[in-house]
Amino acid sequence: MSDTEPIKLRPSGSLRLVVNHGSSSKSAATPRQISFDRRELTQIFSVYGRKVADGEWRDYAIDARKEKAVFSIFRRASECPLYRIEKQPRLSRKQGAYAVVAASGQILKRGHDLVQVLKSIDRRPRLVVA
Repeated sequence: MSDTEPIKLRPSGSLRLVVNHGSSSKSAATPRQISFDRRELTQIFSVYGRKVADGEWRDYAIDARKEKAVFSIFRRASECPLYRIEKQPRLSRKQGAYAVVAASGQILKRGHDLVQVLKSIDRRPRLVVA
């Protein structure tokens, strides 16, 4: 360890010094963020696109946090979100990593499969035969 080597602190419960020995790895210095992958975004945008085409939804926002990723759906950009699609990997073994939350905060559906969870907000009109 010399005076020219940077000393980095890892964000954890205990204070430990991490000395960088020439590697350019930034993963120890920056906290990991949870985000949606390409497959998940494709499934979400297929539902979102149908509802936009129907004129029900108009805007969305994606938020990647340290503990969860959130896809918020808005009727208008100036309102609070109608629905939030949340991904929390720490709940994947218990209740399921995915959840759909209404504007009131009520969890509409939670599960391990994103397609099944999205069915709670993707209600298509059905033909009624008399």
